[in-house]
Amino acid sequence: MADYRHAMIIMIVMGLMTLATRILPVLIFGRSEKVPDFILYLGKVVPFTAMGLLIVYCLRDVSVFSGSHAIPEILALAVVAVSYLWKKNSILSVVVGTIVYMFLVQKVF
Repeated sequence: MADYRHAMIIMIVMGLMTLATRILPVLIFGRSEKVPDFILYLGKVVPFTAMGLLIVYCLRDVSVFSGSHAIPEILALAVVAVSYLWKKNSILSVVVGTIVYMFLVQKVF
């Protein structure tokens, strides 16, 4: 019984937080047609910052001097970059890169 209640509390809190992220910008900035310049700036730089953080996080424990010498990671990273430049689809690039990395780690190296 406690697990059911715990799950319900988590779902309610997650729903409220999702709702809050939708409502808060309207409450803060109102329904004006002009979006503040700072928010436009954040909209341009945050996605690149997030991708940079993900790359650093994924490659932080990779050692060039042991094991597979970071070859699977470098190849998967190159596949992600090339597929993004080719198709301009972030999700497709990450999925293809993950598949290539998993193939390289399990079958080749």
